[in-house]
Amino acid sequence: MKIQTMPDVLANKIAAGEVVERPASVIKELVENSIDAGSTVIKVEVEEAGLRKIKITDNGFGMDSADVERAFLRHATSKIRSENDLFHVRTLGFRGEALASIAAVSQLTIKTSTGAEAGTLLSLDGGQIVTRDRSDARQGTEITVEHLFYNTPARLKHMKTIHTELGHITDVINRLSLSHPKIKFELYHNEKRLFQSNGRGDLIQIIAQIYGVSVAKKMLKIDHKTLDYHITGYISKPEVTRSNRSFISTIINGRFIRNIPLNHAILKGYHTLLPIGRSPIVVLQIAMDPILVDVNVHPAKLEVRFSKEKELYQAIETMIQERFRRETLIPDALVKKAKQAETEQESFQFEHTKKTPLVDPTNMTIENQQPSGFEQKQTQPKTAIEAYEEKQTYELDQLDSVDNNQAVELAQVEQTERIPVMYPIGQHHGTYIVAENEQGLYMIDQHAAQERIKYEFFRDKIGQVERDRQQLLIPLQFDFSKQEALMLEQYQADLEDVGLFFEHFGQSTYLVRSHPTWFPTGLEEETIRDMVEQIIRDGKINLSKLREEAAILMACKRSIKANHHLNYDEMFELLAELRTTTDPFTCPHGRPIIIHFSTYEMEKLFKRVM
Repeated sequence: MKIQTMPDVLANKIAAGEVVERPASVIKELVENSIDAGSTVIKVEVEEAGLRKIKITDNGFGMDSADVERAFLRHATSKIRSENDLFHVRTLGFRGEALASIAAVSQLTIKTSTGAEAGTLLSLDGGQIVTRDRSDARQGTEITVEHLFYNTPARLKHMKTIHTELGHITDVINRLSLSHPKIKFELYHNEKRLFQSNGRGDLIQIIAQIYGVSVAKKMLKIDHKTLDYHITGYISKPEVTRSNRSFISTIINGRFIRNIPLNHAILKGYHTLLPIGRSPIVVLQIAMDPILVDVNVHPAKLEVRFSKEKELYQAIETMIQERFRRETLIPDALVKKAKQAETEQESFQFEHTKKTPLVDPTNMTIENQQPSGFEQKQTQPKTAIEAYEEKQTYELDQLDSVDNNQAVELAQVEQTERIPVMYPIGQHHGTYIVAENEQGLYMIDQHAAQERIKYEFFRDKIGQVERDRQQLLIPLQFDFSKQEALMLEQYQADLEDVGLFFEHFGQSTYLVRSHPTWFPTGLEEETIRDMVEQIIRDGKINLSKLREEAAILMACKRSIKANHHLNYDEMFELLAELRTTTDPFTCPHGRPIIIHFSTYEMEKLFKRVM
């Protein structure tokens, strides 16, 4: 007999390979259990980035003695009773794999009580119960996981550095804090506190604690409802960007997920407002009927499937675009450098992309680091973390009025134009227009400004062209591989439908005698090849994307360049025309067009105000 049933110990170790990838995975599963248990305070303590010890303490419902042992059986769960329940999942955990899988690859101790009577203490080694005893009656659960992967050395060998693993742990706690702002989270590493949220339910304060107050002040609140979805959260202004998409957090019914199409919808909402290769900071909380989402498609429950995904993606894209259309997005020039702000924050928060040495805040001192109006009540120098926390607390208190201020600003924006009238006073190096008004001084990149104007003109013009074709005196010749030629024949009707006719000219050679009039001059052959590659790759042509790229190319080629001197009337006309565009703040590549120097900041530079 070749086929046999695996022993439970082996099955649990295999399951652990899917569920327990690293210490951060253990913390995620256990903290999600604490959240499901109704906890309002969750404390996470780790040693050596969790490889030596993980301890999680909560004040949830707890378990009685009978349930504790059953909780470590494979597929034991209190959250699913029938197959129908899988389509109405409202909890973070539901499969009953986590505890059994974690216990199988560690030495685990659990103390738990419902608060009504003395609690239960269990100790397990490699998934087997070795101790049963009574514990105190404190309501809640305390789980200690030690020597993770001690009995699976091959798994232990693949663990990264302590700094990397700690970064993953911090990222998990950050995401859970953003997902559940009404829960107080604490994170300690080697007895030093790295993070603590207040549990007051204010999402903007959680964002400030994770990304810094300066970032939080540049976040825009969103609140959008459709028949199926309620989308709330914050999106950063286009001037606040990062080099990767890990700062985009999408939360479905309290569950942090990763969904590439959702990220694409968010980026499409920003459209040309973002520089190439940069991503925003976004926290979206999406509430929906559980029947519209399938959370049972990934071992770690990080990926989901939506029943009405196109409607959701379109709602997010439109919501972000409409939010920005109500904002003036001119960045101030004289602000704290972004790199400096990031460095200050990252000394205390560890993103999973960071691989810098671990900073020990208790061995540093900071003096005179308080913001203006912040009184120092101690005579002894404070540790970095004490000074930082007091500064954060002071600045977080100021954030209480951020939303009110945004409401006032929003009302003003709706009554006026998106950018003010600016009066040119000269040019700098024949490249930047210098202008002014009662709000201060402005510098305008003349090439970027005209790029925006021409881009919107060509975008609209190209969008109106459907069947117009340009006949060629000399046809364009294309040589394709045999596979490409076969695909070309398969999709010939689709290509002709968008105005591209290929004439067979022997073997795998084709001629094109005409093309749509919107093709950029000088780039006709490249555009045709792009269309062929796109239809071979995707089975369809994304005409809107091709037209978008064509409009950007034409706008760039036909805009004034640097070192081109303009007279006063030309500068004034350019600024007036810019004010009529839909998005006058960035060029089509996402670079800023206007930089603002406020009168107050100028007076500070010249020491007129202190």
